[in-house]
Amino acid sequence: MIKIYHNNRCRKSREGLQTLRELGKEFEIIDYISNPLDVNELTKLITVLKIDPENLIRKSEAIWKSNYKGKELSDKELIKAMVTHPKLIERPIIVRGNKGVIGRPNERIKSLFI
Repeated sequence: MIKIYHNNRCRKSREGLQTLRELGKEFEIIDYISNPLDVNELTKLITVLKIDPENLIRKSEAIWKSNYKGKELSDKELIKAMVTHPKLIERPIIVRGNKGVIGRPNERIKSLFI
């Protein structure tokens, strides 16, 4: 099953949904803003993406700038920050089986199906 971790208020996330639709793929939408991920779920997602937690953070968000910017944070602290403030999580995230990508740019989404 394909999953898209989605924030409907984000244009890039909506574009990711459209890309999956254009590819004719069935998928499940995970609204991680309304239903925040817990530490275990986010940790598993980071493992699937094969990235460091820092690479999943939207550093342009006001929450990041006011609360975390310039601080030395461990991976656990970064994950806790994203769990506490889901807006900090990059989007969209698309997972297909044991592979996943941050769907920026959209070509990354298409790479899951090659």
